[in-house]
Amino acid sequence: MGTLPPASVRRALAALLVALALSGCSASAPATPHRTPTPASSPSSPAQVCTSLVSYWAKETLKGTYWSGLDWEQKGLSNQQYEIHEEAVAAGRAEERTAGRDKALELIDQLVARRCAAEHGATWSSENWRPPT
Repeated sequence: MGTLPPASVRRALAALLVALALSGCSASAPATPHRTPTPASSPSSPAQVCTSLVSYWAKETLKGTYWSGLDWEQKGLSNQQYEIHEEAVAAGRAEERTAGRDKALELIDQLVARRCAAEHGATWSSENWRPPT
């Protein structure tokens, strides 16, 4: 059992190179597709952050979900936001008794949005709150 004659080796290598060339293999990395950069979302105003945060937790409290029992600090609320939260939950519970849960959730969204806008985000009353640097 010997080695292949030199002519056979050359033909085998040539066939291998042709096969690689036809299959599209190359030594370089594949080109990455051009991606259009997505614009960064604009920063939310304090009122928008307040509305999102307080509405979420007020609705969770109304529904009685597992995490709704966290305290105001664990929920990330300022003292002032917690006051809005408590007002919204009380109003939501009253609305739920008369008009149902869906209407109560809508009322919470409306009340919280109005109060957070009026209070400019309601962040100034928290002892732990620090303005962004």
